[in-house]
Amino acid sequence: MATNRDRGQVTAFVIGVVAALWLFAGIVVDGGLALAGKARALDVAQEAARAGAQQLDIGRLRSADDIRLSNGKATRAATSYVAATGDTGRATVHGDEVTVWVTHHQRAQILRVIGVRTLTVTARATVRAERANP
Repeated sequence: MATNRDRGQVTAFVIGVVAALWLFAGIVVDGGLALAGKARALDVAQEAARAGAQQLDIGRLRSADDIRLSNGKATRAATSYVAATGDTGRATVHGDEVTVWVTHHQRAQILRVIGVRTLTVTARATVRAERANP
């Protein structure tokens, strides 16, 4: 025969299990979204770096047959590409290379319940301008 002291113990256990399962589901779902956001950030960084690497210093190429990037144009092209995607980032140019860093904010779905509104992921890509043989 059950005593009154046992009342409510199952309820506390069920609440604990449900909370743990909800947290696990949040980690799985929002973790997957974070991975997808990381892939997106990497794609944006690679494409932005490619856009920057197309900005050759034509004068130097013609006069010295040397492949160098136009620093200002390459930086603007890369950062404009990143801005057009809605992400934030920065770009640097060194000689014939463009490096782009992208920060992407992925909105959380399930973990919002515990106060995690966004998941921030970053990516970096470097592209080198090379001579192509037609």
